[in-house]
Amino acid sequence: MSLEKNTKIYVAGHNGLVGSAIWNNLKSRGYENLIGRSHKELDLLDPMAVKSFFDEEQPEAVVLAAAHVGGIMANLRYRADFIYQNLQIQQNVIGDSWKHGVKKLLFLGSTCIYPRETAQPMPEDCLLTSPLEYTNEPYAIAKIAGLKMCESFNLQYGTNYIAVMPTNLYGPNDNFHLENSHVLPAMIRKIYLAKCLNENNWEAVRKDIGLRPVSMMKNGEKVVVNAESDENEIRKVLAFYGITDETVTLWGTGKPMREFLWSEEMADASVHVLLNVDFKDTYKEDINADNINEIRNCHINVGTGKEISIKEVAEKIMVEIGFKGKLQWDSSKPDGTLKKLTDVSKLHSLGWHHKIDIDEGIHRLYHWYLQGICINHQHS
Repeated sequence: MSLEKNTKIYVAGHNGLVGSAIWNNLKSRGYENLIGRSHKELDLLDPMAVKSFFDEEQPEAVVLAAAHVGGIMANLRYRADFIYQNLQIQQNVIGDSWKHGVKKLLFLGSTCIYPRETAQPMPEDCLLTSPLEYTNEPYAIAKIAGLKMCESFNLQYGTNYIAVMPTNLYGPNDNFHLENSHVLPAMIRKIYLAKCLNENNWEAVRKDIGLRPVSMMKNGEKVVVNAESDENEIRKVLAFYGITDETVTLWGTGKPMREFLWSEEMADASVHVLLNVDFKDTYKEDINADNINEIRNCHINVGTGKEISIKEVAEKIMVEIGFKGKLQWDSSKPDGTLKKLTDVSKLHSLGWHHKIDIDEGIHRLYHWYLQGICINHQHS
């Protein structure tokens, strides 16, 4: 089912990393009738607010890119938030999409839905075959519930809801918060700040933390540093995150292998699926021994099908940024899953391939980050 150019499309999470990229991709393809609401304008955790929004706007298609996300540290500490908020967002948006007769829905999950130890690369069929990675289990279970909701509505009600599972994403509008960002943007910011300290470039350090203040807990109290803070206080807080003049200390051993996909490419793959793929294209029928037609694992992996170690990525970032100090690894901290490469053969068979590899991606993201600091400083 193709969508006409004037189709009213609601992009939930349109200010986020993926949502903003999907919004821009749809616009570039001539889809102008887009609706978005910021978190302040519409709380997706509030079922009455979501119902009112759907009553008022009556979208014909929905992209569910809104989610409560974070890295290993956040996933470990805030387990209840990750399962509760994601289940609630999905329940409200997918439920109201069905009640309001939405023609097409695209749900964005994550490859953390797959077991900790499973076949590599991971095909869609390995879902629910063995235990999940402990650190992000609540988030993974919420995302599995979301894709199963899509699958189940399609099977019971004949809807056309498609679920895509992106690999590790990075790109414009990324989150560079030192505690709860994902691995690649966090490494870029840490190594950049260490370079500034190494070169005694305090103007650059203050610009950076003026734009994104940094905090830590000390004796049960939150200490926040910004552009006006004392130099020693700034050094203490940055050191808490492993950032000094001479070294950058990163979590784990650096050995885990990861697959990274540029967020604008994820957006392009998502829009390709939204416009060109229907539910019937996402599965093969399987009649079991009891003569029941088992239809499952209809979701689609989205990635590059290529992997690289965290250590190699950190070294590439060191070269890109030009930091002359040393990288250190804190092996007392968790690594997470050691390998999680996606099998993207289903995506390829549906007509989409990636183009941007990791070296070009790091270069682009670092320059986007620098540009943001300079532009915001000029405006302040």
